[in-house]
This record gives sequence, structure tokens and C-alpha cells, in this order.
Amino acid sequence: MIELRVMKVGASLAVQLPHELINRLHLTDGDRMILTETPEGSYQLTAQDSEWERQMQAAEEGMQRYRNTLKALAE
Repeated sequence: MIELRVMKVGASLAVQLPHELINRLHLTDGDRMILTETPEGSYQLTAQDSEWERQMQAAEEGMQRYRNTLKALAE
């Protein structure tokens, strides 16, 4: 378990990540992270995978483009 510290930055709150976590997640300045709620009601924080994001964007575009075809196949 890694303890995170919350601090005030301007009008917002920020979480300070320890170097150990930054190294484990291979994070650099400006990287994005995803906070996901689990079915049990807890939260999971993960580094955002830009390759996965690119693939999801392509899938969404394909689903939109072939919406009618996919609907017909689902029937």
C-alpha cells in the first residue's frame, strides 16, 4: 500500500505521488491517469495507456460509421 498526500494548489486539491509510484507507473510530467470505481465501491488509479486510447477511438469511429450494419447484425 502506498499512501498519497492531498494538498491545496490554488483553488483546487492535488494528490502528491511518491517517486516510488512514479517510477513503477513510468510517469512523466503531463501524463494522464484514470481513476476507476470498482464494483466493490473502492477506487483504482492507473496510468493512461495512449495506445489503448487510440484503439478505443478507432473502435468508436468504426461503430459510428457502421452503426446501421452493426444494428442489422445484432437482430
